[in-house]
Amino acid sequence: MSTLGLKLRELREQAGLSLRKTAMQVDIDVAILSKMERGERKFSKELVLKLADLYHVNADKLIIDFLSEKVLYELEDEDFGLEALKVAEKQLKYKKNLNNE
Repeated sequence: MSTLGLKLRELREQAGLSLRKTAMQVDIDVAILSKMERGERKFSKELVLKLADLYHVNADKLIIDFLSEKVLYELEDEDFGLEALKVAEKQLKYKKNLNNE
């Protein structure tokens, strides 16, 4: 399974940007960006959006990947993580339906 960091590194390389130039463009330390790409540090939603803009790609899929990693991080060591995720999905659908009415 590809991580968000790996996907963003691939996008950076496809855009022909160095790690240093990318870090400068999004106002972040080079070492921190490198750790994020390697999965050693977490991305923020704001940074994912900046990188999507810099790489000229649609941010939707990247934000979905960001959110899924965030959920996984919270639930991976929980005994009832999968069950909690199913309950949360039902609650999210219910709230979305309420907002659409």
